[in-house]
Amino acid sequence: MAVDAVIVDALVKDYGSFRALKGISFTVQQGEVFGLIGPNGAGKTTTLRIISTLLKPSSGNVRVFEFDVVRQGKEVRKIISYLPEDAGAHKDLKGIDYLRFMARFFASDTVELERIVQRGIEIADLGDRIYDKVKTYSKGMVRRLLVARALMTEPQLAILDEPTSGLDVINAWEVRKIIRNFAAQGHTVLLSSHNMLEVEFTCDRIALINNGEIVEGGTPKELKEKYNAQNIEEVFVEVVKCSATF
Repeated sequence: MAVDAVIVDALVKDYGSFRALKGISFTVQQGEVFGLIGPNGAGKTTTLRIISTLLKPSSGNVRVFEFDVVRQGKEVRKIISYLPEDAGAHKDLKGIDYLRFMARFFASDTVELERIVQRGIEIADLGDRIYDKVKTYSKGMVRRLLVARALMTEPQLAILDEPTSGLDVINAWEVRKIIRNFAAQGHTVLLSSHNMLEVEFTCDRIALINNGEIVEGGTPKELKEKYNAQNIEEVFVEVVKCSATF
């Protein structure tokens, strides 16, 4: 029986008079890669920040492995990892020193520290470049280092905001492979993206969001069959066109 890792129920977020989220609901099952996809400004990042306990909702409820993100935020933060789209690593640190610095926040002793760092090295897969300074890295290398930082602590839920944003085809493929391997080990991943074709190849299930509303959801296969579409991008265009007619 599938276990719900995340339950989002009637979630609303207002910024003054602007309603960014209009009562959205969806669930993420344990062990799956779930994609929240849609155009820029649709409400993806706002949703992830609420789930990550960085923002408080205006109304509605969010639970992460049974913990309420508002009332039990401290417990939620113990079991998640969040990688923002605009995250960066200190450029004057070597890659390995950055991983070691971040691991200190989670390790209870030196043995666990080294175990976490070693896992980060394996996930980043940068070879000997892990010993070079971050300022010498390409954008793709930096992103792989940051994804490794997010996953090396083996969180129950990894929340990744636009994890391949701005990357070329090869580096984006490498990051997607890292995400899929992480989920294959029984972990749960919630990611956002405006690249619908990419998400189609990465996610087990997806929710399409537009103007702060969930407009459709399901597996990529189900959605393509439902709308007789060749890809998820076509599905999204069709859904938006249909909703605009009402």
